[in-house]
Amino acid sequence: MTYLKPLFRHPKLAKNKLGYTLREYEGALSTLCAGCGHDSISATIVQACYELSIEPHHVAKISGIGCSSKTPAYFLGNSHGFNSVHGRMPSVATGANLANKDMVYFGVSGDGDTASIGMGQFVHVIRRNLDMVYIVMNNGCYGLTKGQDSATADVGSVSKAGSINPFHPVDLASLAVELGATFVAQSFSGDKEQLVPLIKAAIQHKGLAFLNVVSPCVTFNNNSGSTKSYDYVREHMQTTGTLDFVPIKEEISAEYKAGTTMSVRLHDGSYMNLNKLAPDWDPEDRLSAVNAIQRARSRNEILTGLLYVNSDFGDLHETLKTNETPLNRLTEKDLCPGVKKLDKINSELR
Repeated sequence: MTYLKPLFRHPKLAKNKLGYTLREYEGALSTLCAGCGHDSISATIVQACYELSIEPHHVAKISGIGCSSKTPAYFLGNSHGFNSVHGRMPSVATGANLANKDMVYFGVSGDGDTASIGMGQFVHVIRRNLDMVYIVMNNGCYGLTKGQDSATADVGSVSKAGSINPFHPVDLASLAVELGATFVAQSFSGDKEQLVPLIKAAIQHKGLAFLNVVSPCVTFNNNSGSTKSYDYVREHMQTTGTLDFVPIKEEISAEYKAGTTMSVRLHDGSYMNLNKLAPDWDPEDRLSAVNAIQRARSRNEILTGLLYVNSDFGDLHETLKTNETPLNRLTEKDLCPGVKKLDKINSELR
């Protein structure tokens, strides 16, 4: 068996504005279990970056430890990547972002990597509003260590081994809204039609864009008693609304069924068009978003779609008032103030 993809591609494959085909956005052949939802998420990232015509080498992928954190090897093989320490992805992403703010950053994590050992880092990266797309591939179990329940496993859910989880789950989407994340979305790995525009909007958002994606573990958590199995999620999804992403400087058009339609303007002028289906829900109102999530939870439903967005709050660089030129491009001349200025600074410290 080979893990190398064939180099040949049909010469008439569709190309984006940069002249690239999807091949330029793919990565290595996945070694995850056949049918893993994580691979579906990787495919949507590939599709979103291709459609937005992002230069692959302008992307940095940072991950922690876990099945989910292996996935950066499987998408955007021509981009930069760093597989960091368990639960510490946000710290590494923060350092990289501060050094070069012109990159597109993907932070890839799992429910164990974020909701357990990485919870403290998750809280503070939201607090700082780091400009990156933070994706949690959430399967409710620890797939690398044979399927134990994770902190996001629902109370009463049954594992493949037959044990019943007695603990209430950490609801990452609800927590992200409460903590003040400026973009919060939730989706299902099997819903490419919804997930692609969400990722595209997250990339264009200025600040931390958090996506909690339910991604069933086909090996350890896809049994009939699991609340994160394919069948359960399909039967218990409630969508905030149908949506599409409209890039800047292109005609805004969308066709929707009956319902209230609204357009959410993102930081760069792009739009997320929404046909609101969930009752009493406004994606630009935090209280409305929290209430919609809680109502869905009370009905044992999983609320998917764009839950909350705030395009007016500045990212970490705006808060810190960092230099317009990325730090990694500053020369010695830019960084050294000169002898006279150094003497003045030193005299003020005496």
